[in-house]
This record gives sequence, structure tokens and C-alpha cells, in this order.
Amino acid sequence: MMSGQGSLQTRHRTGRRYAILLVVLLALVAGWTGFWKFAASKAEQTIDGWRAREARSGRIYNCDSQTVGGYPFRIEVICDRASALIRELPIELKAESLFVVAQVYQPGLIISEFRGPLTIGEPGKQPEFVVTWKSARSSVRGTPTAPQRASLVFDNPVVDRMSGTERKSFLHARHIEMHGRVAEGSAASKPAIEIALQLDQTSLPALHPAAAQPIDAMATAVLRGLADFSPKPWAARFREIEAVGGRIDVTQLRIQQGDILAVGSGTLSINRNGRLEGQLRVTMAGLDRFLTAIGAQQRMQASPNMDKMAGALDRIAPGLGDVARQQAGANLSLGINMLGEQTVLEGKRAVALPLRFSDGSVFLGPIPIGNTPALF
Repeated sequence: MMSGQGSLQTRHRTGRRYAILLVVLLALVAGWTGFWKFAASKAEQTIDGWRAREARSGRIYNCDSQTVGGYPFRIEVICDRASALIRELPIELKAESLFVVAQVYQPGLIISEFRGPLTIGEPGKQPEFVVTWKSARSSVRGTPTAPQRASLVFDNPVVDRMSGTERKSFLHARHIEMHGRVAEGSAASKPAIEIALQLDQTSLPALHPAAAQPIDAMATAVLRGLADFSPKPWAARFREIEAVGGRIDVTQLRIQQGDILAVGSGTLSINRNGRLEGQLRVTMAGLDRFLTAIGAQQRMQASPNMDKMAGALDRIAPGLGDVARQQAGANLSLGINMLGEQTVLEGKRAVALPLRFSDGSVFLGPIPIGNTPALF
């Protein structure tokens, strides 16, 4: 009899323990659910804050529909038929969807995944470019009022240019990365913004025939002269840098295409026309092949300086200008090698010479090789 009563008391105590555990578990679930809802609300506020910041910079982001999920450990926001309007260009980008994730314990880090294809074109018109990829991700750390860093990464991106119903290859790559961070100061006071770019096996056949062969490149630059990093278009930031005599420090540049290899660094500024000025010190292996690939002989022969010299020579003796033009082209590589400093780069014979920017025009030594667009 006593044994039966003891067994009954034991079962009662066990039942009470299970009931207490169940109550505790339910309380924990309720507490975690409340915390998740609070964190989800904060994450949505952060995302809305970033959208508002971008809108003040002239970049408008929209979704046809937006849903929030991810319970219990993540906050997930799905933006269907995402679009972005960049007013200063102006262009409009449209993607199938945008998948945004934040961890409940780290709502200040927002990671996004883009689902394509992505179309790019003028607002209200047919797309000019179509972009596809294996994966496309971005991350933003910080808050809308105090951004710290941002990244954009593509695996196997392909960009086609549309011409009616026909597609023409514009860019394809194995991997592309872009990073930006506040390297010095703060977003609120005199920030120095570091920007890094990495290209792996990237071809740009539409840019120049020489760019059809894959290129590997790494570049890092620091923008100095900003008063703050408040929301504004990039053209306004570049005007701000020019107004205070700021600069762009190119701290690392490395480009390789087959046997052609170039490294360099230097400092650039922005003039009143919004164009680049300054000089990078570049060391190049495979200079002869590079000059041939870009058609440097033809560029030199057709340059304004050569036109002036040939015209003057023709006035002295008709036909002498053409002779000088042909000789200048034929002796171009030899002259460049003589002007540059002979050195060695990664075990290869190389030449060190200036890459000069003058009102946006780019010269490798005396050879014009292209133009950069105005920044504002």
C-alpha cells in the first residue's frame, strides 16, 4: 500500500516537472518569437532606411511585392520583380527578384542575392543590356546613417547588348568583385573611401578587339577630399573632391592578359571639367605586344601632334610629312623602350614609364591610348 502511494507521488512529481518544462519551453518560444518579431521589425527599418538613403542620392528602389519570413533564426525579405531607377544617368534596372537576409543577432549586416535576368536601359524604353549570372550577391554593413562597407560579387556574369532581337556579347567573366569601405575618418566627418575591384578572366569584346582576350585585374584606390558620406549622387561627390583639391590615390593596379603584365600606382586629381589629371607609374612586361594589340602605331600616326608636324614638313617639301609619319610609327616600340626605364617584373623583361592623364586623355609615355569620361 505504501509502495503504491510512493509510486503515485513519484508520477505526480514527474508530471509536475514535465508541466514546468513545458511552460518554460512555451515561455522561451514566446520570448524568442517576440524577439524575432522585434529583430525583423528592426531589419525592415534598416532596409527601409537604406532605400530612403538611396532615394536621397537619386537611386529609387521598388518591389512589385514584398514578403518577410525566415523565422526562427533569420530575417528574410523577398522582393519580387525588383527595380532600380538611377536618375543621374538616367537608367532603369529590373530583376526577377531580390532575396535579402539578416541574422536576428546581427541586423546591421544585410546580405542580398539577386535572381536574374537583369535588364538595363533608359526608363520607359526597351532594355539595352541583358545580364545573366551563376550567382550574384551583395552585402552592406552598418546603418543608413553610418555605413561602414559594401560589397558586390558576381560569378560567371554575362552581359549582352541588345540590337532589336539580336544579342551581341558585351562582357563575360569568370568572377567580378567590387568592394567599398570607409578606410579613414567616419561617414559623418571627412571619410576616406577605399574602393577595390577584382576581375577574373574578364573579356570586353565590345570595348576594343584587344579586350576580347580574357583579362585578370586588381585595382585599389582611395578617394580623399569628401566632407562626409551623406546621401548624394556620385557626380556631386566628385565635384566636392575637385572643389577642395582632393585626390584619388591609386594604391594598387595589376593587369594581366596572356604574356602582357602591368603593375602601377600613383595619384590622380579631378579638374574643373570633371576629368582626370595626374600620373601613374606603370611597369609593363610585354610592351611590344601591348602596343601592337591596341594599334599604337596607327594612333600615333593619326595623333594631332603628328598632324601638326607632318603639315609643317609638307610645307618644306611635299611628301616629307608622310615619310615622317611612317617612320614615327615604325620606330614607335624602339622609342618607347628607350624612353622608359629598363627593369624586371616577375622574372620578365619590363619597362617602367608614366601613364599620364591630361583632361581625361590617357597617354602611355607619348602614345595616346584612350579617354576617360567626365566624372561630373
